[in-house]
Amino acid sequence: MDSWQDEFKVDPVPTLLSTGNDAITYFTLRDLCHRKVAPIETLWELPGVKKLLKKQENDGSWSYPGNRAMKHQDYDQYQTYLNLAELVEKYGLNRGHESIQKAAEFLFQYQTTEGDFRGIYGNQYSTTYSPAIMEILIKAGYEDDPRISKGLDWLLSIRQDDGGWALPFRTVGKNLKEAFEISKPLEPDRSKPFSHMATGTVLRAFASHPKYRRHDEAKKAGELLISRFFKSDKYPDRRSKDHWERFTFPFMYTDIVSALDSLYYLGFNKGNPEIGGALEFLKDKQNEKGTFNLKITRGSDKHLPYWMCLAIYRLFKRYYSLG
Repeated sequence: MDSWQDEFKVDPVPTLLSTGNDAITYFTLRDLCHRKVAPIETLWELPGVKKLLKKQENDGSWSYPGNRAMKHQDYDQYQTYLNLAELVEKYGLNRGHESIQKAAEFLFQYQTTEGDFRGIYGNQYSTTYSPAIMEILIKAGYEDDPRISKGLDWLLSIRQDDGGWALPFRTVGKNLKEAFEISKPLEPDRSKPFSHMATGTVLRAFASHPKYRRHDEAKKAGELLISRFFKSDKYPDRRSKDHWERFTFPFMYTDIVSALDSLYYLGFNKGNPEIGGALEFLKDKQNEKGTFNLKITRGSDKHLPYWMCLAIYRLFKRYYSLG
């Protein structure tokens, strides 16, 4: 067993290999067991991929299946982001697949001349969905696309004075409904404090990019994020400290797993007391089955607990490989 596996009461590898999920088996063997595996394209033929691609529209989008409660919100952009994340994170699809190219171009059409992706929050800037979309596009192979650089540079330009990020309309006291009614994007009040919810999402985009993850600004924002572990946010959106312990896969919000994942790529290690403590927190959540007692907040995939296991075990393998 590797040293990271010794940290757990139950060896995680047999648990993950017993799921019957071909994609989880593939990533377990590749990422945790140092095993040579078939080309990633073998996953592209799995039923889960075909099921998602069957619903893709000719323009590369996916139509939102539910009720559209707010007329100003672009639900198809949102649904396309969600499904692209599923394909990239669970099956390793990338821009070598025509459907990913089409989905990427559909999303890029929402990028403004400033660099942000607009529409999910109406005409308002989004320091949550913009970087979340960039993160997935980077992971899909668009890290060298100048449109991604433009988006990341926009994020650097819209930071708060303290070096973190917040939703601009929240910094000027507007709620989402009020913001939707305003035709021009509201500039942030930069004197207000950062939001760890927004900052954690932005840092996922930076952490995914081989160049931008080395920016001093990203490192400083990482320190800010660490300072808010298990604390309440400064703003109403996902304010409760309980949200640190509410999880999604693929990552969507800022929780302790998604935060630790980004922080590793930004150069932090388990010698940091807060990071070490967060790893201990997760270790204590492992149960006798080898899975974790976690609250997963969205998704209907019956294997989501195992995807979260894989995400956590990847964390331990990375952090403990640093010594």
